[in-house]
Amino acid sequence: MSAVQTAPKPELLLDHRGAPKPKNESDLDCASVQLKASFHEAGHAVLAMTYGIHVVTSEIMAWTDEDVWNITGSTELNVDRAGAWQYAAMCAAGAVAEVQYLLIAGLWTPDRALACAALHDRELAVDVLARCGARLGRTHVPGGGRSWAQVRGMARRRVAYHWREIRLVAEAINERTLVTGEEIAAITSLTNPPRPEGGVA
Repeated sequence: MSAVQTAPKPELLLDHRGAPKPKNESDLDCASVQLKASFHEAGHAVLAMTYGIHVVTSEIMAWTDEDVWNITGSTELNVDRAGAWQYAAMCAAGAVAEVQYLLIAGLWTPDRALACAALHDRELAVDVLARCGARLGRTHVPGGGRSWAQVRGMARRRVAYHWREIRLVAEAINERTLVTGEEIAAITSLTNPPRPEGGVA
């Protein structure tokens, strides 16, 4: 995928609170960074689908800004009745799938793994679960709740189990830049749950 000349819509560069997503420099070549980003979005999309969440699209966008190459991604979902901890694991799955890609490709280093953290995904899970009355601790296990480390453990097990599907979706995203939920279902033989009433078409 060649980089486009203009950045994506401004809202795609912001987290759910309206703050800019952090930028991470990488010592990997552009092709590897692009594939890593594709695995990130594929991790979100596949786990969402397996947890009963309708997937609208999953995509990556690359562009140049003052000769600096940039990339971001987005997976659009219609969340209806997902379990709190399953939703949190889906949020964690992007970074988990990125790290797994680095390991399998022989590209893993501590610094590269750290750059996969995607703290905006963690903060989204914390805020969404809080609205549902569930307690997700960033660095500890809150009373009656779970820690982000526990949620990442859930995601790691699920990502490992569905690695074939994640790999197929990541390859499709990497090649096409955008895939729909229906295309993901066709690629993987998973079922994309019905779009909830009032959800994004």
